[in-house]
Amino acid sequence: MKEKPEQRAVTLGMYIAENHATVRNAAQHFGISKSTVHKDVSDRLRKEDPALYEKVRNILEINKRERHIRGGMATKQKYRRLAEQKKYGRPG
Repeated sequence: MKEKPEQRAVTLGMYIAENHATVRNAAQHFGISKSTVHKDVSDRLRKEDPALYEKVRNILEINKRERHIRGGMATKQKYRRLAEQKKYGRPG
């Protein structure tokens, strides 16, 4: 992603808004760090496109409120997989 930081912030904001993506999803999609995504959508986007910034901020707030649920689901799946592997004698 070789573009100016201001344009990158808008591109990231549009991606997050359209896909209701997390910072981690956006970083992985564009091949950049989570820190860069966060900096772009929290600082640069506010100056570049205030309306888009508000949409993105709302989505990220929802993601923040739901992250404990996603973590719990991931843990539940992990232990379900481990139990199945143990039951059927498959290596971990």
